[in-house]
Amino acid sequence: MMEQETKTIKNKNLPNQLTIARICAIPVFIIVLMMGHGVAATIIFIAAALTDMLDGKIARKYNLVTNFGKLMDPLADKLLTMSAFVCFVELGDVPAWMVIVILGREFIITGMRQVAAAEGIVIAAGWSGKIKTVCQMVAIPLIMLHNWPFYLLPTEIPVDQIALWAALVMTIWSGAEYIIKNREVFSMKNKG
Repeated sequence: MMEQETKTIKNKNLPNQLTIARICAIPVFIIVLMMGHGVAATIIFIAAALTDMLDGKIARKYNLVTNFGKLMDPLADKLLTMSAFVCFVELGDVPAWMVIVILGREFIITGMRQVAAAEGIVIAAGWSGKIKTVCQMVAIPLIMLHNWPFYLLPTEIPVDQIALWAALVMTIWSGAEYIIKNREVFSMKNKG
């Protein structure tokens, strides 16, 4: 039974299918969020975010790591989170300058990775980048739910805003750390 299950997972490359499903969920998420259905948008966002954890575990467990997955999995994550943040600006939930900082970091790091990849160098994500992603994945649902359930407390604790600021700080920290650790990318010369 286990062998049959393993063959099915390998034949269909379930991790890549989960990545594609996450990308396909993004337009649905955006439409639902912009229509003002925060709870439904949160459910879609959390489901999509969980596929990220799941596809990585399956890919490693069944040795299904592919070039498609290496490229599209992080891109799908960025598309999901960046879509949420851009929608938050439109909805007035997050200041535009914060989103510009977050987007800027993602463009810089993605560009650096592409330059390094062109030279045959793979730059793995560090712990600060993973913490940044977790902070963003926590902040986004809290913002969509307008700080629920924390606004129900006798003294409202703005957990959504705390999580947003933590995500911003980790975005800056991880971006700076990434640039410093991989600064040789800036001095690479084109061999072509």
